[in-house]
Parts: sequence; structure tokens; C-alpha cells
Amino acid sequence: MLIAFNKPFNVLCQFTDRSQPPRATLAGFGLPANVYAAGRLDYDSEGLLLLTDNGNLAHRLTDPKHKQPKTYWVQVEGVPSEDRLQALRDGVQLNDGPTLPAGVQRMEQAPAVWERNPPVRYRKTVPDAWLAITIREGRNRQVRRMTAAVGLPTLRLVRAAMGPYALEDLQPGQWREVGAR
Repeated sequence: MLIAFNKPFNVLCQFTDRSQPPRATLAGFGLPANVYAAGRLDYDSEGLLLLTDNGNLAHRLTDPKHKQPKTYWVQVEGVPSEDRLQALRDGVQLNDGPTLPAGVQRMEQAPAVWERNPPVRYRKTVPDAWLAITIREGRNRQVRRMTAAVGLPTLRLVRAAMGPYALEDLQPGQWREVGAR
């Protein structure tokens, strides 16, 4: 079984949380029994999370040697010059080494996404923009670190696709079965 789930902002990609006070987890969304996340999506990120009960499928989706593309819609603070976009495309130097080249496009208008609760901080004097960024690796907080490295801090990050699977019209907290063993 393979489930596409739209993970809301500030939800952990696990079914339990031992912190005090406990944070929201996947347990609150009526997901089928015996599925687990194929990969991670940060607590403060939103969008497509794949869950499966098939270990081999999870491995194919997440193992770096399979290089499954992951596409993110990223709201950044600042004006993305062509030089900054090209730096992301070429790969940037992070503290754990250089990233692979990324697919990067400036989105002319914001993607049709839901309102976030709480909303992204808005400042009249600081412009923002949306980028579509596709990577083929999955380091910890990689997209956020990449945009920061080129002077464009991430304000909001929504995973739109992973491999052949896309978020489509799923709203936060909704899920659908997209495949079987």
C-alpha cells in the first residue's frame, strides 16, 4: 500500500511524540494501520509525505542511490536574482559538502496553496518570491540551507512532488491511496 498524505505545518512525521508538551503527529489523521513514512518532511514544512507498509518500496523511494526527484515550492525572503538562481542550479557549498545541481525556476505567481496557520510573517518593506526547486538528494533541511546559502531565507516550504507522485488537490491532513504492492 502507498499513501499520499498532505502533511500540515507543525506535524511530526511519526506516530508518537515523547516531548512535553507532545506535538501533533501522524496518529491524528486516520491513516491506515501498519504504514510508516517513506522519508521525512521537517516539522515546519508542509506538503506531500508518502507512507507505505512495504519496506522495499520505501527503500526505492528514499535511498539516495535511486535519486528520486523531490520538488518543493519555496517562498523565500528577498528578490531572487539570476545569479542566485544559477548558484542553486549549479549546487551550493553547505557545511556538510556541496549539493548536487538542482532544478530551479522562479514562479511568476504564488502556487495555489492553502492558508497556513499560523501565517507566514509578512513585512511590507521586504519582498518575497516563490521558487520551484527540484533536488535528487535529501540531506537534513537541505532546501532551507541551500536558499540561505545564496541569501534567500526560506519563509515557507511545501513539498509538491516526490518521484512520480504529486500532491495534486490534497488539502492539509487529507490522504489517498496511490498504489499497492
